[in-house]
Amino acid sequence: MFQERRVISTDVVIVGAGPCGLFQVFELGLLGLKAEIIDSIPRPGGQCSELYPDKPIYDIPAIPVCTGDELTQNLLKQIEPFGCGMNLGEEVTELAVQDDGSFVLATSKGKQFSAKAVVIAGGVGSFQPRALRAEGAEACAGVSLHYSVKDPQQYKDRDIAILGGGDSALDWVLALQGVARHITLIHRRDEYRAMPASVARLRELQTAGQVDVIENAKVTAIEEENGVMSSLTVQVKGGDAQTVAVQNALVFFGLAPKLGPIADWGLDINRKTINVDTEKFETSIPGVYAVGDINQYPGKKKLILCGFHEAALAAFAIKQRLEPDRKVHVQYTTTSPIMHERLGVED
Repeated sequence: MFQERRVISTDVVIVGAGPCGLFQVFELGLLGLKAEIIDSIPRPGGQCSELYPDKPIYDIPAIPVCTGDELTQNLLKQIEPFGCGMNLGEEVTELAVQDDGSFVLATSKGKQFSAKAVVIAGGVGSFQPRALRAEGAEACAGVSLHYSVKDPQQYKDRDIAILGGGDSALDWVLALQGVARHITLIHRRDEYRAMPASVARLRELQTAGQVDVIENAKVTAIEEENGVMSSLTVQVKGGDAQTVAVQNALVFFGLAPKLGPIADWGLDINRKTINVDTEKFETSIPGVYAVGDINQYPGKKKLILCGFHEAALAAFAIKQRLEPDRKVHVQYTTTSPIMHERLGVED
């Protein structure tokens, strides 16, 4: 049930601050519509910020190459004229349809929003690190076992284990080599999902004896006291268990997507995605739209540029919904004085 709170009124609430959510602000702004963004991640950028902030992206039109962070910063710059509210580090917990077809939303931080339309641009949902399932792991979590690195100096002169075989795992092996006293990489396979250059550098460090690598193996238990670990039990496939003395473990098994409270809104869900039409990108709830990786329709391709296209069409559909008696005309940013005014461009 909704409690009485100060209500933030806007035209559109966008759930998700990834590239598609940010571009949705731009497309709505061109049409004179105000937006508020809500995202559970404490910074804008979505997957670009969380998964590959420093990795190159090559398929953004007219930008030969940019990193995930550069794309995010450019999108934030692009939407500056529209004064979008950013509500980060909080999750939408409730959505209620009003008698007039508008919406009231509440967040985990106690905020309440009133909007005439809602756009879900949540990527593949909220991200939760895939947990290490081993005896003692839960006791060590947040104490000596971590799923992200906030301060690399925390591991200075310590023996650490890094678990995983993707970009994040190898990036941190390379970044912490020379900070930590010793690093042991433990990977459940002998093939890696990381960049070839990172794998090649790992092999160089392994050959030089600067990093130990244990492959085709998994951690089955942690020796710990009050969350402070002293060693890992590692089971190698087809071999005997071995003990690795470490004071810290970093786990990079990837992020598991969760729809979270969105799954309870009564939407037409299709395997953790939301079915939409291809005219308006509207969901099964009138006035609620979905763009980007979270939506599903025949021929869907999970590409950022496709999400940008979806955001443009959704913006026009929302404008028409809000002004049903007026025809929504396409105006071009190259020549339109109205577009220039909204963008703050001097003619």
